[in-house]
Amino acid sequence: MYETCKECHEDKYELTQDSIHQRAFEAGNTNAAICSDCHEPHTQGRLTGQTSGQLTSSARVHVPQTCAQCHSTVYDQYQDSVHGKALTEENNTDVPTCTDCHGVHNIQDPTTISFHNSTPALCARCHTDPSIMDKYGISTNVLDSYVADFHGTTVKLFEEQYPDQPTNKPVCTDCHGIHSIIKVSDPQGGIALRENLLDKCRRCHPGATANFSAAWMSHYEPSPEHYPIVYYVNLFYKFFIPTVLGGMAFFVVTDVYRRFVNRRKGRKQAS
Repeated sequence: MYETCKECHEDKYELTQDSIHQRAFEAGNTNAAICSDCHEPHTQGRLTGQTSGQLTSSARVHVPQTCAQCHSTVYDQYQDSVHGKALTEENNTDVPTCTDCHGVHNIQDPTTISFHNSTPALCARCHTDPSIMDKYGISTNVLDSYVADFHGTTVKLFEEQYPDQPTNKPVCTDCHGIHSIIKVSDPQGGIALRENLLDKCRRCHPGATANFSAAWMSHYEPSPEHYPIVYYVNLFYKFFIPTVLGGMAFFVVTDVYRRFVNRRKGRKQAS
């Protein structure tokens, strides 16, 4: 009877036709979610604002519980994560819920290569937004700093040109986790601690030594507070390189000018 919903919600119904739930349902899995599994037909309240069209705060808080009806193991992981604790314990709706990462009606298969390669852009929706990150003192430079290094450059190339081709380069979830993301400062596994970060690095670089992870500057730009040596070296070269090149350019211009003047003088003397 789930197709009855199409009579009033055709746009949402059409989106579900391309979802992983619908593909599973059509393949014979009758446990796959349909409309009434997420929306109780007789008691469903309003989920979006009348003017904004966005999910209301109260609705966002209950999204994980809805998904937990089928995905209880994932829900347990999320509930203990930095995002889940903020949402369920503090009612902080700045953090992402299931639908922010997976979509609403057109949920795709998160195990695909294309989903993996697009993960940095997915996380960047929140982590490059100053209106959210500035509240918590978190750097918004995460995407730019990631794309600027070898890992991110490769993944970005694959995402844009070869979205369905696998790459062995890590994305956000390889270092931070997926549903069980914890604070980077957590002493048990937070990657702000060098020994914890080194454990992550050794998953791909088994021979990495203690200095291996120390070379990474996290997602911060060099500054007097973060990596001051790199900051001041960069600052030195910002002045040194233009000075050297400018001096060379000045020398070439004046040399050409002097040669031109000397040539004119030689012609006058000859005449």
